[in-house]
Amino acid sequence: MTVTSPVNTPKSPAAAVYLLPAELRNYVRNRETGLVAVAIVIGLLSGLLVATISYLSQATHSFLFDIPLDAHLSATGVISWQRTLLIPTIGGVVLAVVARFFAKRVKGQQLADAIEANALYGGRLSFRGSLLISLQTLLSNGFGGSVGLEAGYTQICSMFSSHFGQRLAARRNDMRLLVAYGAAGAISAAFSAPLAGAFYAFEVVLGAYTSAGLVPVIASAVTAWLVARHLTHQSFLMVPGFPSPVSVEMVGQSAVIGVLCAFASILVMVAVAFSERCFQRISIFKGTLRPVLGGALLGSLALLTPTVLGAGHGAMQILLVSNPTWLLLTTTILFKMAASAVSLGSGFRGGLFFASLLLGALLGQLYSIVVTSFLPGIALQPGTAAIAALAAFGTGVLGAPFSMVCLALEITGDFSVTVGAVVASSVCALIVRELFGYSFATWRFHLRGEVIRGPQDVGWVRQLSATSLMRTDFESALSTMPIAEAQKTFSPAQVRQIVLRDPKGAYAGIVTSADLYSTAAQDDQTDDQTLATLARQTNEFLLPSASIRDIMKMFARSEADALAVIDRSDHRAAIGVVSESHVLRTYGEELERRNEELFFR
Repeated sequence: MTVTSPVNTPKSPAAAVYLLPAELRNYVRNRETGLVAVAIVIGLLSGLLVATISYLSQATHSFLFDIPLDAHLSATGVISWQRTLLIPTIGGVVLAVVARFFAKRVKGQQLADAIEANALYGGRLSFRGSLLISLQTLLSNGFGGSVGLEAGYTQICSMFSSHFGQRLAARRNDMRLLVAYGAAGAISAAFSAPLAGAFYAFEVVLGAYTSAGLVPVIASAVTAWLVARHLTHQSFLMVPGFPSPVSVEMVGQSAVIGVLCAFASILVMVAVAFSERCFQRISIFKGTLRPVLGGALLGSLALLTPTVLGAGHGAMQILLVSNPTWLLLTTTILFKMAASAVSLGSGFRGGLFFASLLLGALLGQLYSIVVTSFLPGIALQPGTAAIAALAAFGTGVLGAPFSMVCLALEITGDFSVTVGAVVASSVCALIVRELFGYSFATWRFHLRGEVIRGPQDVGWVRQLSATSLMRTDFESALSTMPIAEAQKTFSPAQVRQIVLRDPKGAYAGIVTSADLYSTAAQDDQTDDQTLATLARQTNEFLLPSASIRDIMKMFARSEADALAVIDRSDHRAAIGVVSESHVLRTYGEELERRNEELFFR
């Protein structure tokens, strides 16, 4: 019998995604070389997208701020005060208009980033929603917002990867891998750092290192790096002076830098949350004035120092090689923190990736200058301290120590400098996890009420609800039924528990078969007693939407073997029964299957 494949038909009437040819889908689903080939294609696309968005940002800066096309906005001190103040404010107006215009067009769609999509939605990203987020990121950065383009790079590259996976009818775990390919290509192309891009995909987007994903992730990162290198001509970061030799003093001071960066990164994340709460109190015109006010505040800060404008690429390089004073470094750090918090809190789109690198580099330089004034013989060189702090601060914000260590190596090209980065990043990661418990992305999820702590796939847990786990063929009886009658009606060999309902039909508890027949053994005078006297869990029940984790917590708290599921808390009509043994068995089987999918194909 010949089975036809719906090559050009949607998977469902509601989904307008047309599948690729069946031969290609089967090749990708069944062969690891198929995933590698897809990863290379995604890497090519990611490199092109990053180069295009980077050029558009540069062109926007050149046009709006009247600077040379090849100049960095944060390193330009010749911008007129009128443009410095007005352009970010106008950018806030544009962002408000764009948000209002597209609000209805993306209504009902999940505006998730790559991390949230992999954690909750099996790697599925909204096409139009992701385009809107990328556009807002480009506009935010183009009008001088103190945000990085890395969030936009990752969003659009991961979105195309996810869309490609939907056309391939990819499995859930393969969809998550495809999103990671796009993220790896985006970061690799953005920083000319393929190792950092690959580890970013594993640590931040996948949440685990897998042998099945190693080769294709590397393939995507390297391909994107090769494409972007020829289109953008990025170079290594120039680190001043000679690197400090590896010694006990060098390791100890790197650990101190890690401690400082841990507290500073926590301060930045808390400042962004505080800024967002402050701007949310502005309800004039339904909050559309928030980005306008944020742009005005950003422009005011830029009048004091232009380093707060844009992501800060040019400012980092200039401050690394210009031997700045401690006062200049201190004020720049404070102003950059404030600018990033104001930008993100008021509605400018973007991320803290590069801002954290800039803040870390400045903090490391400041540490070197201060220690040199007291202990000139053992103080770290400014370049070594800057790279160690850069990696540590990035680790505190992103929660990706391996990515930051690789980035420090790749942007400097000096292996000896990264020894301090390893120590500082490890110390910073430990302190942030212990005291704060979140990276910037997961902290934002926490503020929104989400319980996810990383990109690990927990969406399947939400799919296992009381509705999917309950049995509907349960035995029920009125709570007023005499015990003697119930003993004749229900056989102990066939019935484990009886769900009771009161005369109005509401749930009234559960009677186990053991309780029912042990009563007969103890007392033969059961004619006047009703089932209500044997009822358990009268006020302990489950709602249909309860997740499997909530169900297991309820079992642990109630110490029951079975729980009833009711339709609504105000109606309390029993619609099913969930047993603890079935829940534990289902959870164990699903967990084992997800682990097998993660590490094996």
